[in-house]
Amino acid sequence: MCNLYANTTSQAMMREIFEVMGERDHLGNYRGQTAIWPKYEAPVVRIGKDGRRELIEMHWGFLTPQVSKKTGKPLQPAAWNNARDDKLRSSGLWKDSFLNRRCLIPGSAFREAKGRNPATDFWFAVKGSAARPPFAFAGLWRAGQPGIDGDAGDWLTHTMVTTTANDLVKPVHPTRMPVILDEQDYDTWLAGSAEDAARLLRPFPSDRMQIVCEGIGITADTTALDDL
Repeated sequence: MCNLYANTTSQAMMREIFEVMGERDHLGNYRGQTAIWPKYEAPVVRIGKDGRRELIEMHWGFLTPQVSKKTGKPLQPAAWNNARDDKLRSSGLWKDSFLNRRCLIPGSAFREAKGRNPATDFWFAVKGSAARPPFAFAGLWRAGQPGIDGDAGDWLTHTMVTTTANDLVKPVHPTRMPVILDEQDYDTWLAGSAEDAARLLRPFPSDRMQIVCEGIGITADTTALDDL
C-alpha cells in the first residue's frame, strides 16, 4: 500500500515525457512536490474530451462517505488512494474508471514504511542517468464523489493501482507495490483496450529500481526528502 509519493519533475519535463502540448497543460505554475499525501492535489495525465493528452491536477484518493458506528454521524470521507489490480474489473468502486478513465500519475519516488514506534521509511525510485528519474504510476480517475457533500463532492480524484511486490519492495512491504509503467506502455494504459491494459499490471523489475532514501519518520521537512 502506498500512501505517500513525490513528484519533483519539472513542468516542462512532464510535458515532454508525457507528450502534452503546452496549451493542454492546466497546472498553472507547478513547482514540484516532495511529499504527496491522500486528499492533496497532484498532477495527472489523462485523455481529454478532444482525445488529446492533458496535464491536470486531481486530489489523490476516490472519496466515499463514512459514518460513526457509535453515533451514526458523518465522519470525514475515506480516501481510497490504492486500487488492487485484481479488483479493477470486479469492484464497483474501480470498474467504470478502469474501463473508461485510466490515467498516468507522474512520480519521482514512493514511500513504504516498515515497523512501528517508530517506523522506518524507505523511498523507492527507478534507476537511470538522473538521480531520481521521472516515471509514471498506473492510475484511474473520476469526476465527482458520490455521497460526498460540499466542495469535495465535486473534486476530480485519482487513485494509484497496486500489484504484487517485487523483490526490492517485498522486505519492506511483503504484499503490494504501485504499478510503474514503462514509457512505451503509456499510450496502451491511457487508450488501449481493457485486456491490453490489464496485461501491464505487473511488478516493475527489481533490477531497474533502487532505494534512494531510508530513515526513521522521514517527513516533507527533512533535508533527505527535499533531495528526492
